[in-house]
Amino acid sequence: MKFMQYYLGKWIFNFVFLIGVAVLNLPNVLTISRIVVIPVIFLSIYIHSVLWSILAGALFVTASITDYLDGYFARSRNQNSVLGRLLDPIADKLLVVSALVIVVANQLVTPLTYIPVIIIMCREVLVSGLREFLAEFHVGMPVTRLAKWKTGFQMTAIAMILLQNLPLIGNPVGVLGEWLLWVAGILTFITGYQYFEKCLDYIYTVENNKKNPVKQVEQEVKKIAVKVKNSVEKAVVKKAAAKRGRKAKTADAETPAPKKTAAKAAVKNSRRRKKAAAKTGVKEIKPAATQTTAEASPAAAADRPAAPEKTEN
Repeated sequence: MKFMQYYLGKWIFNFVFLIGVAVLNLPNVLTISRIVVIPVIFLSIYIHSVLWSILAGALFVTASITDYLDGYFARSRNQNSVLGRLLDPIADKLLVVSALVIVVANQLVTPLTYIPVIIIMCREVLVSGLREFLAEFHVGMPVTRLAKWKTGFQMTAIAMILLQNLPLIGNPVGVLGEWLLWVAGILTFITGYQYFEKCLDYIYTVENNKKNPVKQVEQEVKKIAVKVKNSVEKAVVKKAAAKRGRKAKTADAETPAPKKTAAKAAVKNSRRRKKAAAKTGVKEIKPAATQTTAEASPAAAADRPAAPEKTEN
């Protein structure tokens, strides 16, 4: 029993240690801290005091700053993780929605400003539903630059509204926060419409493919045909290049050496003999004639006078 407890405890310790090292890096800790402070901010609804208002505003401002810091540290330290990509938008939405609930519950804005508040809340719910729907088809919805600006305006406006009752800040900051909340509401509506339009385009494409299976098959066949054509062209070019290389090698191997004529060979032999004679100091001996002059030229022998015959005494 003790043996099993020892190894079970060791396994749990190793598991917790690995999870802590692999998951709980600095960016993820900052992201989780934004979720942890939300209950403390909600307490300001039930405790109406200046101290709790200051605490809620300070915590919200700190949590808003961590929204920038977690992304900065994740990029600078190369600590991007799946958990961070999952929790970061969730933490932002929880923080903003909880702060807006506090603003409306404490009546920190005019009733007309409830319109951007409703727009922001509806948009967050809509985008969350769209992300969950598209995740089933392995389709992502990346955060756009305009959405990041929207989040910045939201957090700045809410921070100003939460801190407007402090003595050193005053009401003008709250009025400016309401105007910024309207700007955030407009940006929220635009980004929500963009995400919704992307989702509708995807749904329209999927439905058309379902209604027109022949068209879908044609598209797949065209893609396959293009791939096959490209591969065949590459193979033909490669084969032609290899064939040209083989022909060049065969031609070089089969080309005969240039034949020497008899005259050139005689001249060359004569030069060799002259060089050999010059080295040894012996004159070159010309080859004797194989025929006599008379034999060589009978006509010339007939023209010459005959030799006188000898007489005997």
